[in-house]
Amino acid sequence: MRPTPPLTALSTTACLLALTLPLTACGSDDGDTEAPPAPTGVTVHTSSSTSVHVMWDRSADAGDVRRYEVHRDGVKVKNVPAERHMVDVTGLKASASYTFSVRARDAAGNLSKPGAAPRVTTPSAAADDSQAPSRPNGLDGRADGPRSATLTWKRSKDDNEVTSYDIHQAGTKIHSVDGAKTTASVTTLRPGTRYTFTVKARDAADNASPASPAVTVTTKAEPEGATRSEVPADLQATARTENGRHHLDLTWNAPKEGGDITEYEVYVNGKFGSKLTLGEAAPKDTGTISLPVGKKAGTTYAVKVRAKLPDGNWGRFTEEIKVTTAGDPS
Repeated sequence: MRPTPPLTALSTTACLLALTLPLTACGSDDGDTEAPPAPTGVTVHTSSSTSVHVMWDRSADAGDVRRYEVHRDGVKVKNVPAERHMVDVTGLKASASYTFSVRARDAAGNLSKPGAAPRVTTPSAAADDSQAPSRPNGLDGRADGPRSATLTWKRSKDDNEVTSYDIHQAGTKIHSVDGAKTTASVTTLRPGTRYTFTVKARDAADNASPASPAVTVTTKAEPEGATRSEVPADLQATARTENGRHHLDLTWNAPKEGGDITEYEVYVNGKFGSKLTLGEAAPKDTGTISLPVGKKAGTTYAVKVRAKLPDGNWGRFTEEIKVTTAGDPS
């Protein structure tokens, strides 16, 4: 058998050909007109002169909440999945005053009243401030259960002021706390999993320190009977022919891992084929990608997909499924 032609890696724009979200979610609960309670405990801290970190407590009606909507001065700026309760808002102006609020939307489309935080003012940033804060030291961590951990560290120094500490795991920023704090609670972790965390300090001019020395934390095992999945579900693949070339069209459902899944990798015949990165506004429940695989007819391809999970790690692959191209496209 002749070797399979190499697969061309696609750009994000080319890969993101079709993403669909079922339209039956809103209004699916006929007769449900009762809005969920307003989110409580809304807080905002300034991460830099142009960004803030918004947090809130999950709604008391969390079982029916589909998403949270974050508003800046009454205008919606972010959609956040129900499993999360924090988000970064960027693109702000220095020395400007803002009010942030959070509303919960349930499966029937009912929108809660806003839970609001006190007005916040972004700090000013010196135009010539190019000096980063010192590296945070003394990072320590402990597991609080199967899905959370607490981190502590020593305060950094800056020529002006440290405005934020960013927590990273496996090279991905997963949380942020105010520059006056030296502790953070990290959630949306997986049970029985070993994590390596680092912390960076940031100032008003968005200068970031070197990463702290790393600390390793292993979360506790999940209680018996609890279930979640890190593997994309219902992977399907079909072959089609267009403009004289064969394509593989893949679809799958996002894993249920307690947060947004925004990045996937697709492997074909055991090798990396392409990456799918979802934008801020893209639906997160279902992923779709189309891969060109050349002009050779009757070729069988084995495909599998994995997701980058909310904790920053890559999850396990789906089982491989096979699809065969049709006859000569010419």
